[in-house]
Amino acid sequence: MTYRLFEGKEHAASYWKYRISPSDHLIRQLLDFLEKNRGRPFELAVDVGCGSGQGTLLLSKHFASVVGTDVSPAQLEVALQQAKEPNITYRQSAAEELPFTDSSADLVTAMSAFHWFDRPRFLHEAHRVLKPQGSLALLNYTIDMELSYPDCCKNTLNQVCKEFYATLQPYRSPHLGQSSIELYREAYASIPYPNKEWHECFWDTRSMPLSSYMGLVESFSSYQALLRKDPHKANRLSQDVCER
Repeated sequence: MTYRLFEGKEHAASYWKYRISPSDHLIRQLLDFLEKNRGRPFELAVDVGCGSGQGTLLLSKHFASVVGTDVSPAQLEVALQQAKEPNITYRQSAAEELPFTDSSADLVTAMSAFHWFDRPRFLHEAHRVLKPQGSLALLNYTIDMELSYPDCCKNTLNQVCKEFYATLQPYRSPHLGQSSIELYREAYASIPYPNKEWHECFWDTRSMPLSSYMGLVESFSSYQALLRKDPHKANRLSQDVCER
């Protein structure tokens, strides 16, 4: 069963505003792998768990058609508002029941979403819709972020962030286990494809104001869980981190 945790309209709007899109470097690696194993043309890409559509937009530059799917109507509403490209469409569906015929997609992606799926069922479903030699790409980022600011001690700044994350840890979904990256390692090991690649984490530098960093962390499921349980505590935590 897909976990449905990101369906409020305000949460969907914050996803679009604050969530970090995959880097051009990462998308290029994905496309290079697809071209090496299947070749061109790139016809259909399916972005599963697309959320507000940041990754879907990136794929639209390279495919004749891109379809983003998500279980959340609120997320899809935001995605549709941002979809200006004529080759993008969105469909509401669970990751484990994709609305595509067998062997129809060149690429299936899940960008910061796979860990919320019924993972064995999704992998089986992705295999069903992929063309022969098509590619499945499971992308994610970790919470191991480092912040820096001119004339500010980097260690002090990042200690504040670590304490922020530690406060949110008890509100982490048990579905994710202790480490999301281990879920991806397990999935990689279980996939029987002869041609597959595991890419270790790499650093990607982004410039953003404090408000965007706070918005990013506040969009995490653990912060949202705290917000639902104790709004006063969540707001006080955000205020304290900003002041520090």
